[in-house]
Amino acid sequence: MSLVLKNVKKSFHQGDAEIAVLKGLNIEIQPGQVVSIVGQSGSGKSTLLSLLAGLERPDAGDILVDNVHLAPMTEQELTLFRAQNIAVVFQQYHLIAHLTALENVMLALEILKMENPRQRAQEALEELNLGHRLNHFPSQLSGGECQRVAIARALVVKPKILLADEPSGNLDTHTGDKVMDVFFDIVKKHQITTILVTHSESLAQRCQRILRLEEGLLKDV
Repeated sequence: MSLVLKNVKKSFHQGDAEIAVLKGLNIEIQPGQVVSIVGQSGSGKSTLLSLLAGLERPDAGDILVDNVHLAPMTEQELTLFRAQNIAVVFQQYHLIAHLTALENVMLALEILKMENPRQRAQEALEELNLGHRLNHFPSQLSGGECQRVAIARALVVKPKILLADEPSGNLDTHTGDKVMDVFFDIVKKHQITTILVTHSESLAQRCQRILRLEEGLLKDV
């Protein structure tokens, strides 16, 4: 799926002051492209990701996903569209503590009422080399394993767009590199349009395209 931003603006109020975070973003991301977004802390990277996910709405401008305008959608329409097309991987894994790895991944399928949730969840975890950890709870998994479960949960619904917010940010360098090796292999194999927010220049360099968010504007590096 393609992703297009047209003059997207977003501000926040702090007391009586209005702080413009995004000042008119214009960008087009091609289907299947793997793109990193870099920038200093506080530059608006996470805000941009929330807008792309439909979790927040821009103050002005438009976001198009595969030529579908998000702005006119009701909250219910947007929730359904997001569930069917967009997945998010967070820095904090957000796994449900009392569910096993398999059950955490199955839940994403069950919410969408997709067929064969157990089989599909198992296949997703096996693709991320977690076939031997299906019945372990998050507390029994390492940080790298938890992040791979979170990635499996995002990918199992076969999203058209994958958004990742510092997916290796909570991992040590060695573990993070191993997790991201698998991450890049899978998104390229399935040709998923991927937007990766990262502080890591080395991680950004592994993407096909690097965009820098600076002073409220987005530019190719």
